[in-house]
Amino acid sequence: MTKITAAITAVGAYVPEFVLSNQVLETMVDTNDEWITSRTGIKERRLLKEKGKGTSYLAIKAAEDLIAKANINPEEIDLIIMATATPDMPVASTGVYVASQIGAVNAFAFDLQAACSSFLYGMSTAAAYIQSGRYKKVLLIGADKMSSIIDYTDRATCIIFGDGGGAVLFEPNYEGLGLQDEFLRSDGIGREYLKIDAGGSILPPSAETVANGQHFVFQDGKTVFKYAVSGMADVSEKIMERNNLTKENVDWLLAHQANKRIIDATASRMGLDEEKVLVNIHRYGNTTSATLPLLMSDFEKQFKKGDNLIFAAFGGGFTWGSIYLKWAY
Repeated sequence: MTKITAAITAVGAYVPEFVLSNQVLETMVDTNDEWITSRTGIKERRLLKEKGKGTSYLAIKAAEDLIAKANINPEEIDLIIMATATPDMPVASTGVYVASQIGAVNAFAFDLQAACSSFLYGMSTAAAYIQSGRYKKVLLIGADKMSSIIDYTDRATCIIFGDGGGAVLFEPNYEGLGLQDEFLRSDGIGREYLKIDAGGSILPPSAETVANGQHFVFQDGKTVFKYAVSGMADVSEKIMERNNLTKENVDWLLAHQANKRIIDATASRMGLDEEKVLVNIHRYGNTTSATLPLLMSDFEKQFKKGDNLIFAAFGGGFTWGSIYLKWAY
């Protein structure tokens, strides 16, 4: 029997129209364009401003873009994995709602939360379902409305994050293309350095937690940066060593778009030339679960069948990892 591998066969994306530029942020908090750009690489980010619209809206739009481009029937989708750190609401799965809204009536769906590594972990999960032989079409969506959990008076976090969504379709491949290897890690030491204090089971919402601003993201920037630099670089180097990859035969690095300096450090450890390192952080900021599919969408036309792609991410928790994938079209 021919071995089944899980290949990405289609990509879709969506970002909101509203642009929050560094120049506008200068009027909101004590910061400036030069400071933000030099430390993060971010020039602007997109925000979903319409009332009553959450992460599901971004996800639905990204999925609809993929469905239209690939000309697939949503009724043929077997499974939808919704990678997100900002679900529409507690308890009720956002992915289930998205599946219903896009007409994927024969799919089961669930949410996957691993902070900024959610989409990367989702790639591993989607591939496992395909490789089992039981499922033929798995839609993986990464979307986050980060503006819903950001304090726009906190200059440490409001400059970093944006809203967006992206989607990829995984299907069986019999040419040896698709996901080749993965190296995924986690460490609970990160729990205190990147988090939202209130709203969970330890500290349920109350008038006091709202008044204290405990429903916004808190990040110990220096500590997270240190762990992210070493973590993403380590796993990316490891995945290359394990698969006998060199800087010559790695075609593209798709790193989580959290900070340009972290991306550069990862690429440096891998020995990659700058033209192989895909970057769009200047346009979108850190969209958490959406960064990797947005990269694929923006640069899809540059990929060739058989190209070696290395994915890397780092997120709260801590969660991090790297995936080696051969492009299938």
